[in-house]
Amino acid sequence: MLEGLAVALANIDEFIEIIKNSPTPPVAKTALMAKSWDSSLVREMLARAEADTPGGRAAYRPEGLPAQYGMQPDGLYRLSDDQASEILQMRLQRLTGLEQDKIIGEYKEVMTQIADLLDILARPERVTTIISEELTALKAEFGTTKLAVRRSVIEHNVQELGTEDLITPTDMVVTLSHTGYIKSQPLAEYRAQRRGGRGKQATQTKEDDWIDQLFIANTHDWILCFSDRGRVYWLKVWEVPQGSRNSRGKPIVNMFPLQPGEKITVVLPLTGEFRSFPADHFIFMATALGTVKKTALDEFSNPRKAGIIAVDLDQGDHLIGAALTDGKHDVMLFSDGGKAVRFDEDDVRPMGRQARGVRGMMLDDGQSVIAMLVAEDETQSVLTATENGYGKRTSIVEYTRHGRGTKGMIAIQQSERNGKVVAATLVRPNDEIMLITDRGVLVRTRVAEIRELGRATQGVTLIALDDGAKLSGLQRIVENDANDAGGDAEGDTDSSPPSNETP
Repeated sequence: MLEGLAVALANIDEFIEIIKNSPTPPVAKTALMAKSWDSSLVREMLARAEADTPGGRAAYRPEGLPAQYGMQPDGLYRLSDDQASEILQMRLQRLTGLEQDKIIGEYKEVMTQIADLLDILARPERVTTIISEELTALKAEFGTTKLAVRRSVIEHNVQELGTEDLITPTDMVVTLSHTGYIKSQPLAEYRAQRRGGRGKQATQTKEDDWIDQLFIANTHDWILCFSDRGRVYWLKVWEVPQGSRNSRGKPIVNMFPLQPGEKITVVLPLTGEFRSFPADHFIFMATALGTVKKTALDEFSNPRKAGIIAVDLDQGDHLIGAALTDGKHDVMLFSDGGKAVRFDEDDVRPMGRQARGVRGMMLDDGQSVIAMLVAEDETQSVLTATENGYGKRTSIVEYTRHGRGTKGMIAIQQSERNGKVVAATLVRPNDEIMLITDRGVLVRTRVAEIRELGRATQGVTLIALDDGAKLSGLQRIVENDANDAGGDAEGDTDSSPPSNETP
């Protein structure tokens, strides 16, 4: 471009005349390109290049410029399309003497720089000298003495973000079906309903499937996933696949290397103080045949993709419950026969991961343990539920402490109306619970609306079940979660309390 401007300045009057007489800019550009121009400055600069530079004048030609443009053998110059366009766009202020000197000076400077660079490329000794001088300058600026420490400091780049850093902390409802389908949904999708309401569809299950586990946790919490064979696997809540209210979820076998026939039966979120796996806290476990075991939490602090042994099980037994404890609370076991036993957690000594455990509850033939609870204080109530949708609240004070290994006391009357006991949990009046059926219907209910009754009573209706449906479990929601989801009932209309609520 500078070469074209230099040619224009050498013939400025004729250039102006052609431009003035042209009706349009394209016509002017064509006229400028059609004529050969004389410029003694450009001719002298290129002649000098031809004499002093290896490769001659050709080394100064822009790469790809056709032969009909630029300096011709007859000593005249032909403008290229780009040069002509640049000249037409040149402002009149550049025609002043000072501006002309600047253009010519810049052109000479560029030609000199090109000559110097071509000389460097043609002489290896100059390349070596330049590299040596640059390295010497770097050493003088950044060099250190033999006793000095290295100046370079390798630090973690604060801009490096993992996948979890991009996940917004959110309370999620995580469901696990009996045949191993898992999914998560935002807790805010559900609103409280009066007890007896029909509820919302929590998940779409197959005819031979039902919801087996449900819990609420933050997306950044760890989950310890216990299998029925006494193994434990690790998972982050945000890694649980999200699904719509009507979807079944995804097979959990795709998330863990489960053995044939093995399934996840207990999911345990690690929140708050438990996130760092403190050694003075424990995982207390219980099996269906009444065995209990306590293991220090730090023994589960090293996640492994293949999982690890949590408890050694007897033939025909399986893990039904696990809880995080500090070793200073009471443990309560509930059987599907409506019995409960309460004993001091300290009655069970800490054991290694592969230990079998000790007897926690004595069971009648055909019965099994369906729930394990860790009591916090005497202000709580125990909420029990049966497969036919009945349940009740009972003050925890009525569950007196006995030694472990006994048959326990009555928790709720087992009858034809109630059916087997399917769930038990600790609640407070301000809590809310989620009830879930074997057909995937989920109902959120306020605990305060459930009557508090004695241990030896049958309870009241918790959920109105469709024909053939069974209640498969319930999950307590802490007060903060309830406040986040707030609001009145939605979905089906509320049902009035049934008239057969008899103790």
